[in-house]
Amino acid sequence: LLEKMADVSLKEAALIVGVVAACYWNSLFCGFVFDDVSAILDNKDLHPSTPLKNLFQNDFWGTPMSEERSHKSYRPLTVLTFRLNYLFSELNAVSYHFLNLVLHVVVCIVFLKVCKLFLDNRSSIVASLLFAVHPIHTEAVTGVVGRAELLSSIFFLAAFLSYTKSKGPDNTIVWTPIAVTVFLVAVATLCKEQGITVVGICCVYEVFIAQGYTLPTLLDTAVQILRGKGSIPFSMLQTLLKLIVLMFSTLLLVVVRVQVIQSQLPVFTRFDNPAAVSPSPARQLTFNYLLPVNAWLLLNPSELCCDWTMGTIPLVESLLDVRNVATLTFFCFLGALIVFSLRYPGDSSKTVLMALCLIVLPFIPASNLFFPVGFVVAERVLYVPSMGFCILVAHGWKKLSNKSVLRKISWVCLAAVLFTHALKTLHRNWDWESEYTLFMSALKVNKNNAKLWNNVGHALENEKNFERALQFFIQATQVQPDDIGAHMNVGRTYKNLNRTKEAEESYMIAKSLMPQIIPGKKYAARVAPNHLNVYINLANLIRANESRLEEADQLYRQAISMRPDFKQAYISRGELLLKMNKPLKAKEAYLRALELDRTNADLWYNLAIVYIELKDPAEALKNFNRALELNPTHKLALFNSALLMQESGDARLRPEAKQRLLHYVKEEPQDANGYFNLGMLAMDDKKDMEAEAWMKKAIRLQPNFRSALFNLALLYSQTAKELMALPVLEDLLRYYPDHTKGLILKGDILMNQKKDIVGAKKCFERILELDPNNVQGKHNLCVVYFEERDLIKAEKCLVETLALAPHEEYIQRHLNIVRSKIASLGAVEQSSLPSEGTAAAEEKKKSFQNLKEVKNEKTTTQSTVDNNKEHSKNKKLTEKNSVDKETPKKSTKEIKDIEKKRVAALKRLEEIERILNGE
Repeated sequence: LLEKMADVSLKEAALIVGVVAACYWNSLFCGFVFDDVSAILDNKDLHPSTPLKNLFQNDFWGTPMSEERSHKSYRPLTVLTFRLNYLFSELNAVSYHFLNLVLHVVVCIVFLKVCKLFLDNRSSIVASLLFAVHPIHTEAVTGVVGRAELLSSIFFLAAFLSYTKSKGPDNTIVWTPIAVTVFLVAVATLCKEQGITVVGICCVYEVFIAQGYTLPTLLDTAVQILRGKGSIPFSMLQTLLKLIVLMFSTLLLVVVRVQVIQSQLPVFTRFDNPAAVSPSPARQLTFNYLLPVNAWLLLNPSELCCDWTMGTIPLVESLLDVRNVATLTFFCFLGALIVFSLRYPGDSSKTVLMALCLIVLPFIPASNLFFPVGFVVAERVLYVPSMGFCILVAHGWKKLSNKSVLRKISWVCLAAVLFTHALKTLHRNWDWESEYTLFMSALKVNKNNAKLWNNVGHALENEKNFERALQFFIQATQVQPDDIGAHMNVGRTYKNLNRTKEAEESYMIAKSLMPQIIPGKKYAARVAPNHLNVYINLANLIRANESRLEEADQLYRQAISMRPDFKQAYISRGELLLKMNKPLKAKEAYLRALELDRTNADLWYNLAIVYIELKDPAEALKNFNRALELNPTHKLALFNSALLMQESGDARLRPEAKQRLLHYVKEEPQDANGYFNLGMLAMDDKKDMEAEAWMKKAIRLQPNFRSALFNLALLYSQTAKELMALPVLEDLLRYYPDHTKGLILKGDILMNQKKDIVGAKKCFERILELDPNNVQGKHNLCVVYFEERDLIKAEKCLVETLALAPHEEYIQRHLNIVRSKIASLGAVEQSSLPSEGTAAAEEKKKSFQNLKEVKNEKTTTQSTVDNNKEHSKNKKLTEKNSVDKETPKKSTKEIKDIEKKRVAALKRLEEIERILNGE
């Protein structure tokens, strides 16, 4: 490229750089908008964890080419540049916009080199400057996804420049530039499909420019050969050989491209391109009318719009439609230029011919001529055609400026055009600052496009401004009453506003617009696959009502019957079946979804949750591990697998559980649950100081964290720091006055450490108010009566306690001791009976789990898509259910520790009994 730009002077390059910078500096302040969301923010192919080979297996948006919902736009080299951006700056939009700006500068400089082949130096600079500032390019330059145009254009122009070197001295063939051309064409095509059209331009250049033929000359030669009056000239044979090589290479590229899309065209709806599904003659008349519409955008780019689909341009349904005049005028003008360029020799006709080639040939893939496209008009596809337009304008300006009468006027007009275009471009860039500004600017140009109303609604919805979003969504349904997506958006917004009745009505309207199932006919060919989400959304809405779960299941099954490979229907149905307590059927649903997509980490995660419900922790852990293999930062898999390891009681798994929790808190530093469970792990490992630090961190993040407060107090009481436990228990009981275990622990500490019998008595009485049959609380209250020397009341209390727990020997022994005291009537001095020796000791004696309290955020299932937004890519949805649960059964080592505590507690009881007996 540098060699080919050698005759572009440094001043000329600096001028172009300065002009582009002046026009596009504000693009650096724009974010990711419109298609950028799908191609950048939601595209996993940008992440370093995604294998590079996926770039060559997926489309531009990260969807596997084999899937029906794929747009079949195969641009792996463009996605590779996005990935490089991500590598250096992740999702910082500035770097993406800066690279686009740089690429536009490169295109302008290479274009200047191309212009110099057909124009004089001054006119070439004019063409290049006009191209640099033309407002039609803002979508390609300021919109990040427009990079496909920029990259493809660089290699497109480079391939053409290379081909111009293929003619050697004496009209010989130089094969190296041709080989380079073929390579560059392939690279351009891997950036964007239209790159392949440069082959047509090379063919025209070879015949009419390099060889200097005109159409009359070619016709005369052909007639002579057919009459047998002459043979094919050698120079023409050489030309044919070069053309055959080019055409064969092109055919090869086309075959490869067809193989990549697996001979399937993308599925578009009538909303994307209404004319494509219209009957004749509306189809042909509309497609032809779109050509002058595109030409007018190049001539007068005053009203630009990011989305020209749906009702933007009404169908031309009759020959009497006045718009046909514009079509006729356009073809007459184009025909005149073609005749002039092919019929007459000379530099002027050659310039016009090459300009026409640059306008027409690159536009053919977007013209609906060979296959329907997913848009009506797209400004970014005019990026390369505008090169030919700029050459035509510069050539016309040269003709005018050469006439002395018009010289000054031509210069003034040129200056005015460049200045106004530059201002328009600068102003247009601000429209791309955010989705809201972009779509609002589009609505100023076009109010008949329901998609624009929907997208403004989405932008407001993302800002949680649901009331205003609803207004735009409703307007979308009025502009296009049969737009399924608009009614879905209305339903979702009503749901967000907790207006479930209206939400269900809107979803039902959307459902009624869906086509009926026709046996033997492929459903997806008649409707956008994401419209099937109406069944998912409606089912998700009504399943909140426990009495309508079967109805919701019927909706999921209906979606599956319409599209057996509808992965999301299986996922959502799996969630519902779990809710209906049908884990085996849920397992079947997830396994079916995994048949469709085994690389989805969320599916493996959901299956793990099913195995937890089926009481199969080993299989659950395997599936958590599969999820983490596919996505090492899967937060819920990290968290829940760590809990599973912790709860298994296997000490060998604790180090890995700790690592996963550490990884989780790195990903979710504001989630107190992560730090709490690290604290529980440390308690299991008898690392008391570490456990204390983690618990305190959890409480700092969530001051009312019930389980963290209690277990920190318990930790203090177990490590002889009972007085430090008291303020923690005060906090716990301030938030949760009915926390029985907290009341027991506080009462024990007040009794044994503070000797505050009155305070302890209040704790135990409060427990019995909450639960009159609480054995621990009632027994400890008996101890308080004994401390108060009310032996009769203590005896009565112990009798009642023994009735609640007749098999507890320590209660019977204590009752016998009290009765012996009553019998002796004070023969022996009464001694204190510490509550720690009774309830608290027995609490530890029973098992570790009766006091140690765990709060886990156990996740039921995780959906891979939101299903709610129309006209945008889907997002992940997670749903958490908080569950207070006790620590499950312990390992052998822990059971031995508990037994040691039991022995120690029994010894303590023996000491108490000796005191009571006066020994």
